Amino acid sequence: MVFRLAPGLPTLFPDPELADIDGLLAVEGDLSPERLVAAYRQGIFPWFNALPCLWWSPDPRCVVLPENLHIPRRLGRVLRSGRFTIRRDTAFAEVCRLCACTPRPGQRGTWITPEMFAAYVRLHQLGLAHSVEAWQEGRLVGGLYGVKLGRAFFGESMFHLVPEASKAAFACFALDFYGEGGQLIDCQQVTPHMLRFGARALPRREFLERLRLATD
Repeated sequence: MVFRLAPGLPTLFPDPELADIDGLLAVEGDLSPERLVAAYRQGIFPWFNALPCLWWSPDPRCVVLPENLHIPRRLGRVLRSGRFTIRRDTAFAEVCRLCACTPRPGQRGTWITPEMFAAYVRLHQLGLAHSVEAWQEGRLVGGLYGVKLGRAFFGESMFHLVPEASKAAFACFALDFYGEGGQLIDCQQVTPHMLRFGARALPRREFLERLRLATD
């Protein structure tokens, strides 16, 4: 069953366990900071190509846990080589723009609509959304952005303009994040790319319990 979100109640969502078989839970609502934060805290995220908003909580959920993080040997050599300079939060809007416009094999268009772009820039201004950037000779060549709440990070999108750039950004971020006490990186969907980093598909119920502990 798919629910319609009540206007004027930005923190009210249905139980994620009521999502349909594909993970779709609710429609409509808005992308206000209050609603987005409430959604992430409950294991829900927005994903749509055109209005109305669609809200998802898939089962299983792809996550990288600290005990499972794996840095492939080849990528480790890239990190040690100094090929990229990794920075945080120095070009958030540009990372979002490049995530939206960089072509991806087998995909047409993007789900990062102007509404999405504006919403996450606002979250960044509030200190809740962050970018991780790979720079090469003064040029932004890869990176990712997402939302951080407590000890949980919710990855939203990533891009690369040269090989290994987005992987290097993610690897450096994950090592730092877990070194600082992070407990969970949410990848939303199971992909071969994230499986190489040790990502696991968790049953929704286990994911929600881990998320509760990480954002408590």
